[in-house]
Amino acid sequence: MDIRRRIWNLVEAAPGGDRWSRAVDIGILALILLNVVAVILDSVPSIKSRWGDAFDTFELISVIAFSIEYALRLWSCTTNPMFAHPITGRLRFAVRPMALIDLAAILPFYLTFVGFDLRSLRVVRLMRIVRIAKIGRYYSSLTLIRSVLRSKREELVLSTMLMVLLLIVSATLLYSCENEAQPDTFSSIPATMWWAVATLTTVGYGDVYPVTLLGKIFASVIAMLGIGMFALPTGILGAGFVEAIESHKHGDKCCPHCGEALQ
Repeated sequence: MDIRRRIWNLVEAAPGGDRWSRAVDIGILALILLNVVAVILDSVPSIKSRWGDAFDTFELISVIAFSIEYALRLWSCTTNPMFAHPITGRLRFAVRPMALIDLAAILPFYLTFVGFDLRSLRVVRLMRIVRIAKIGRYYSSLTLIRSVLRSKREELVLSTMLMVLLLIVSATLLYSCENEAQPDTFSSIPATMWWAVATLTTVGYGDVYPVTLLGKIFASVIAMLGIGMFALPTGILGAGFVEAIESHKHGDKCCPHCGEALQ
């Protein structure tokens, strides 16, 4: 077998029956999870002061491993007909979402060697948590989520636009009602959006609230609208998951509306 194709099969998600590819997948998954644990523990001062050198060594080993993995993917991707051209094919592969995630998993480490502001170093190091997104390459469940989001993107965009519209209207109404009574709290429509977000999401921190009668009436209506509005994308995603699962069960030969198998 061509070595380039074999490398591609090893670094991509394991096909059925390929033990070595499966072993590579499990090893990468374990390294990703260990990196997430390391980032979390590294944020605890008492643990960092005692095990900081060990964390740095583990980070170096991880970066080397992920860099080799990324380089092998980029080198061997030309065996896939979609990326067959040695230059443009690799460029197309490099800008794919999962390839960009692979790059983001190692980029923070290398940024420290190009004169990056040391005051921002800690924030950059915390970007290592993006490595958890690499897990999506190996789990069909996450692939299902991605397919559902793609199939329902129009409905989700519409519901998002409705939520943004409701947010703007809510902030405008409360600003009109409360600005004179509370000029510091409801100083502008953008400032009032904090109250609108907290109310529409039913969080209700209580740090900003209306005191006028008209403001309280509008706030009550807005709070009730928020419950239904934020339930809308939940229903869309729920329906999408049901359709996707039914489609998988029937081999994509089912009605997208009723879920019944097509003859």
